[in-house]
Amino acid sequence: MKPQQMVTLQAKAVESPNTPDPWDWRGAIMAVLPPLMGLGLLVGIWTLVSLGTASSIPTPLETAKQAIELFSDPFYRKGPNDQGVGWNVLMSLQRVAMGFGLAAAVGIPLGFVIGRFEFLGRMFNPLISLLRPVSPLAWLPIGLLVFKGANPAAIWTIFICSIWPMVINTAVGVQRVPQDYMNVARVLNLSEWKIVTKILFPAVLPYMLTGVRLAVGTAWLVIVAAEMLTGGVGIGFWVWDEWNNLNVKNIIIAIFVIGIVGLVLEYLLIKIATAFTFEEVKS
Repeated sequence: MKPQQMVTLQAKAVESPNTPDPWDWRGAIMAVLPPLMGLGLLVGIWTLVSLGTASSIPTPLETAKQAIELFSDPFYRKGPNDQGVGWNVLMSLQRVAMGFGLAAAVGIPLGFVIGRFEFLGRMFNPLISLLRPVSPLAWLPIGLLVFKGANPAAIWTIFICSIWPMVINTAVGVQRVPQDYMNVARVLNLSEWKIVTKILFPAVLPYMLTGVRLAVGTAWLVIVAAEMLTGGVGIGFWVWDEWNNLNVKNIIIAIFVIGIVGLVLEYLLIKIATAFTFEEVKS
């Protein structure tokens, strides 16, 4: 091979990795275009409905102007029940965090016990099958009766609706741990604590995080309805208060706020679950 040809081949080998891939632009466009088209379709339908005959629904432009004004000061305080949308969202998130935290503290260990011991699984399965289908709001009057307050009743409702996904997914994860793992634990004569911490917990973690993600989504859905019934400060009560004031613009803004917060929570939990998800290597 001549020196000139060798230099040319080396130059091509060096330049080829830096050559832009023409498919990258197409992939980026296809990743962005469908969501934008979906949003455009939503705005188009919204505009047609708002411009309809005798429609009391504001147009997207009117709602956007109201949103700019509303979010110019989201943390104002003019009284105990007259606070900015930011405070209402934070109060709802606080209730969700408290109810969900209690549910995780009870539901995850209970799921481990149900999945680990067959007798206890048979004992609790009928109770779970009986109570899980009950509407979360059906538990709200019980919370008001027992706790004598709207705030603890709302937290109780979050607790009772978010505990079931964590219990069920954790129990299923424990039951699906390969029997070979447990056989090794018996051979090594491991204690129950080491079996849980060294074998069960790492294997069950993806299932557990799936239950956590489902529970948080359910909790965020329920808190809005619970706050509408209990009152006080919260995004659900804020929606109901704006309805009483016939402020449809703020109601639509609240719908988007609720959706965006739920989307952010879902995204964060998916990222956490992805970090701890593994694939079994098949021989």
